[in-house]
Amino acid sequence: MKIIAFGASPSKNSINKKLATYASSLFVNAEVEVLDLNDYQMPLFSVDVEAEIGQHELAKAFLVKIESADFLVISLAENNGNYSAAFKNLYDWCSRINGKVFQGKSMLLLATSPGARGGASVLEIAKNAFPRYGADIKAVFSLPSFNDNFDVENGKISNEEFDNQLKEIVKNIQFQNP
Repeated sequence: MKIIAFGASPSKNSINKKLATYASSLFVNAEVEVLDLNDYQMPLFSVDVEAEIGQHELAKAFLVKIESADFLVISLAENNGNYSAAFKNLYDWCSRINGKVFQGKSMLLLATSPGARGGASVLEIAKNAFPRYGADIKAVFSLPSFNDNFDVENGKISNEEFDNQLKEIVKNIQFQNP
């Protein structure tokens, strides 16, 4: 199984990229490729820019990465209760090329934040929107209070209860999708 994972944040120290990397590492016998959203920076989407330059090559490249995957692990950063502007821009460019951005791929949808809600608002938005764009969401997981519950040095969840929850989710997904 090939997994494409990414944190939907442009931060060089993205906590969501750290969570996506850890979660994807829990899958057994999987080839994992972790993408960096910074590799897909494009001008702000508008129909005027699209008319001028056409379909952006980086959006095409991102869609090829999604197509190459058997499974997606996406951890959403929450900015003011919604997607990060960088992810939303990439998503907008891609949706103009393929309205089913996620191409029917099975997905583990994650979020984390420094706060106690763990990105709950953006997760709710994505749970409702992503299926319309071709996502087959198998499970959702939120890690609250990232700084208290994640060991950055060792790259894993330090809170045993949350760690066990995520491991159980991954185990159930793998059982359903060998």
